[in-house]
Amino acid sequence: MVFLYNLSVRMYVLLVRIAANFNPKAKQWIDGRKDLFNKLEKAVKDEENIVWFHSASLGEFEQGRPVIESYKEKYPDCKILLTFFSPSGYEVRKNYEGADFIFYLPPDFAGNAKRFMDIVNPKLAFFIKYEFWHHYLKELKKRNVPTYIFSTIFRSGQLFFKSYGSFHRRMLSAFTHLFVQNQESLELLKGIGMSNTTLTGDTRFDRVYSIATGSKSLPKVEDFSQDRPVLIAGSTWPKDEDSIIQYLNESENNYKYIIAAHEVDESHINAITSKINKSWVRYTDASKQEINQAEVLVIDCIGILSSLYRYGTVAYIGGGFGRGIHNTLEAATFGLPIIFGPNYHKFQEAKDLIEIGASNSYEKYDELKDLLDDYFKNVKKRENSGQESKNYVDKMRGASLKILSEIKV
Repeated sequence: MVFLYNLSVRMYVLLVRIAANFNPKAKQWIDGRKDLFNKLEKAVKDEENIVWFHSASLGEFEQGRPVIESYKEKYPDCKILLTFFSPSGYEVRKNYEGADFIFYLPPDFAGNAKRFMDIVNPKLAFFIKYEFWHHYLKELKKRNVPTYIFSTIFRSGQLFFKSYGSFHRRMLSAFTHLFVQNQESLELLKGIGMSNTTLTGDTRFDRVYSIATGSKSLPKVEDFSQDRPVLIAGSTWPKDEDSIIQYLNESENNYKYIIAAHEVDESHINAITSKINKSWVRYTDASKQEINQAEVLVIDCIGILSSLYRYGTVAYIGGGFGRGIHNTLEAATFGLPIIFGPNYHKFQEAKDLIEIGASNSYEKYDELKDLLDDYFKNVKKRENSGQESKNYVDKMRGASLKILSEIKV
């Protein structure tokens, strides 16, 4: 199995190298790792109190951010090393002030793992949610470095729980402790003999609460909403946008609509605006007069979605017709009822929100139309659903402190 694992990692790196000739993200993945060890060695020098946090991408980083910042606050003398696997994390957060050193993670080869550990010599290591790298975990265990994973979630279909999954189970044995999101994960791990586990919940609740309390005021959006009901469609993909645009084009009401797509490149923004029959305006170049007159506001930049939700009445979360829905909690923490597509079952918070009446899922346009009509017309139902959303986030906060209370330094 080790041979097959090494082969798969080498094949992945080869494919990324080929893709780098025509794919910008693949090029960033390769370029960001050039001369990495020399840069890393120069940066950390003779530091002896390094705590290593590793995140796959931006979403996992945001999930782990409350723990990083709480750890630094509790142990200010430590040096935080943050690594990313993906460019979507590194390129966005390479200047994050909460970490002392930020780098890409070298590919998981045995030699890379050994050299990385020789340079960094971490005092502790934290993996956020899903990262399982055989050689790095093996090297950490060999050096007796306390190693943790948090906000992770397990499912019965994963290789860890198969009769032929011994190789993957050995990776789990490298962790000093596993902090999981739900009871199902806890039971699955106990079923394979792992007792070094604790149910702490999801640190994203701490993060979204922090985002909400520190959300930015957006004067243009405030002018746009004019105290009218506002549907905010966040992190949308084309199939989401088709449904939302059909609804707003057909509706005869005084609602306002904000579309904040997952991709904001020029061609995608133009594709969205070309389908809108009502008066619309782009966020970045809108004058005050245009904002006041528009019925649809198209967000053509990144970084403001979490603050947009404070102006919403109802939230639509995109991704439910693709690989899975995006972040529902940013909307929930502002007390909004939430709607999303059918692919939500891998997300515990989405299932929870549906169960308590704070969210709804749909498959066909007619179902979406009925849901939106009901929310906009039935103020009491909308307020009750929104309050359930907010209560849910408030109830689930505190995972970061639970995790840190278990860490013995």
